[in-house]
Amino acid sequence: MRRITLIERIRRFGLAAIDAVGVFGRSTLFLFHALLGRGGIGGGFGLLVKQLHSVGVMSLVIIVVSGIFIGMVLALQGFNILSSYGSEQAVGQMVALTLLRELGPVVTALLFAGRAGTAVTAEIGLMRATDQIDAMEMMAVDPMAYVVAPRYLAGVLAMPLLMCLFNALGILGAHAVGVSWLGVDNGTFWGNMTSTVDLWKDIIDGVWKSLAFGGVVTLIAVFQGYNAPPTSEGVAYSTTRTVVFSSIVILALDFVMTAFLT
Repeated sequence: MRRITLIERIRRFGLAAIDAVGVFGRSTLFLFHALLGRGGIGGGFGLLVKQLHSVGVMSLVIIVVSGIFIGMVLALQGFNILSSYGSEQAVGQMVALTLLRELGPVVTALLFAGRAGTAVTAEIGLMRATDQIDAMEMMAVDPMAYVVAPRYLAGVLAMPLLMCLFNALGILGAHAVGVSWLGVDNGTFWGNMTSTVDLWKDIIDGVWKSLAFGGVVTLIAVFQGYNAPPTSEGVAYSTTRTVVFSSIVILALDFVMTAFLT
C-alpha cells in the first residue's frame, strides 16, 4: 500500500483550497448576475410573494414545533442548573438571552436549510434535468431573473421573520414550563427578562445574523440547484451538498459574526 507523503498531502490541500476559492468566486458572480442582470426580478411582486409562501409559510410547522420544544427544554435544563446557585428565578432572562443571541438565529437557519434550502435546490435541479431552464433561454427569457432572483430574495426576507417567530414561541414554551410547571413567579420571569434584554445588542444583532444566514443558505441552495447535473442522481447529490455546505457555513459565520458583534 502506497504511503501518502507530506508533499502529496500539501498538494491535495492546496487543490482543495483552490477549488473552494473558485466555487466562492463563481457563486458570487452568480449572485450578482441574478440580482443585477437583465432588469432584476422577473414576474414582479407576485412571483416574489409566491416564493415567500413556498420558503416561508411552508416552513412554519417545523419552526413552530421546534421553537416551542427548544424553549421548554432550555427552561427545564436552565432551572435545574440555576437552582443549584439559588438563582432559579433568572430562568426567564437566561432563556431569552440564549435564544435571541445564539440559538434563535442558528437553529432557525439550520431548520431553514434542511426544509426550504433542499426544496429550492431540488426544484431548480429538476427544472435543469427536464430542460425547462434551457427552454427559457431559447425563448429569450432570463432564468436568473425568473427562477433564481425571486427565490433568493424570498429566502433572505423569510429568514428574519421565521427567526422572530422561533424566538417568541421558544420564550412562550419556556414560560409554560418555568411558570406553570416549575413554579417560577410570573412577574419575576417577565421582569428579569425585560430588564436584561437590550434592543440593539440582543434583538437587532440577532436580526443581522438571520439576514446573513438567509443570504448564505439561499445562495447555496439556488447555486447548487442551478448547477446540478441533469440527472436524478445529480439532483440528489446537489440537494445533499446544500444541507452539508449550509450547516458548515452557518456555524462558521456565526462564530465570525459573534466575534465582531460582541
